[in-house]
Amino acid sequence: MKKLKLYFVRHGQTIFNKYNRMQGWSDSPLTEKGYADAHHAGARLRHIQFDAAYASDTTRAMNTANAVIAENDHSPLSVTSMMEFREEFYGYYEGNDSAQAWFEALMPISGKRSFHEFLEEHPISQSKDAMKAADPFHDAENNVEFWQRLNRGFDQLLKDHQDGEKILIVSHGTTIRSMAGEADPTLDITWGPQNGSISQFTLDTNGLHLDEYNNHGDQELQ
Repeated sequence: MKKLKLYFVRHGQTIFNKYNRMQGWSDSPLTEKGYADAHHAGARLRHIQFDAAYASDTTRAMNTANAVIAENDHSPLSVTSMMEFREEFYGYYEGNDSAQAWFEALMPISGKRSFHEFLEEHPISQSKDAMKAADPFHDAENNVEFWQRLNRGFDQLLKDHQDGEKILIVSHGTTIRSMAGEADPTLDITWGPQNGSISQFTLDTNGLHLDEYNNHGDQELQ
C-alpha cells in the first residue's frame, strides 16, 4: 500500500490573525512575526529532504512555504500552489471579527458563545454547516463541500507521488484542525494549531492518519 508522509505547516501570523479576523479564502500579508514563524518552522525541518512542496494558493501560504524551503539543507524545491489546501471558506463572514462571526453562526443552534465552547461539545463538522446556514448568501462551505475539495487534493497527491515520499504542505489553521479531528476523533481540537506549527500525517489509500498535531516547540523534526 502506498504511504506518503505529509508535513503540514500552518502559515505564519498575518495582519488578519493579529486582529482576530475571519480569513478563509481572503488574504492578508504576513506580519514581521509571521515571517519569523515561517523561518522558525523551516529551521526545525531543515534536515528533512522533502520530495515535493505545496501550499494553498494564498499569498500567506506561498510566502510561508518559500521561507520554510529557504531554511532547508537540501536542494531547493519550487513550491506548487494547490487551491484544494485552502482554508475553510466563510462566505459572507470573510473579513469579519472572528468572535462576532462565530457567535452569530453558533449561538442559534447550540447556545454557545464561541468556537472554543462549541467544540467542547460538538464536532467541528457541525460548525461548517452552521456557518453556511448563517451566511445570508449561503456561500460559505458546509462540511461536505469542504471535504470534497480537500479530498481532491489528497487524491492528487496519491496519484502524483511514490510510496514513502515526504511532502511539505503549507495550509491553514481550521483546515489542519479539521484534518486532525477527522483522523483522530478523540483528539482535543478546541484549540487550533499555532502559526508556524507543524502537524504530521500519513496518507494512504485508506485515508488520513494523524502522527502529530500542533508541534510548535524548538526541537528539530526528523
